[in-house]
Amino acid sequence: MGKATAIFGAGCFWGVEAFFERFEGITHTRVGYTGGHTAHPSYEQVKTGTTGHAEAISIEYDPEVITYGGLVNIFFECHDPTSRNKQGIDVGHQYRSAIFYGTEGEKAIAEEKIQQWTNKGVFKRPIVTEVTEAGTFYEAEEYHQKYSQKNGSFACGIS
Repeated sequence: MGKATAIFGAGCFWGVEAFFERFEGITHTRVGYTGGHTAHPSYEQVKTGTTGHAEAISIEYDPEVITYGGLVNIFFECHDPTSRNKQGIDVGHQYRSAIFYGTEGEKAIAEEKIQQWTNKGVFKRPIVTEVTEAGTFYEAEEYHQKYSQKNGSFACGIS
């Protein structure tokens, strides 16, 4: 079947990347920016909240090992999907909870997973995750890639 790609926004991308890399079937990750209106944004631009972009992670995975639905479940485990534009100490639209789908099938899975997680009653508040068609994914600067590995710690409160 080959490789597939999924893109998620779940707050600060450093810790999200480190969290996802723990799972079998994930073959490559890159952090970056997507969902906004500024072409080729820099971190300095995105952190101002004026580009419309979210900090995000692009995940290459083997669908024979892990499904898209499995990735969405991991996404819901690694952040607070009930917090609008805020994750931990990071506040702003650039830290929103978002699933950036590539196909109508992925959109349907994302919406189904939101309903499943809602029905589980795990969260005390409603899920506010955006489900948005994926646009251009701009890779973040190299010093952001594998940040937790390079710096020997998990960032953004994820451990």
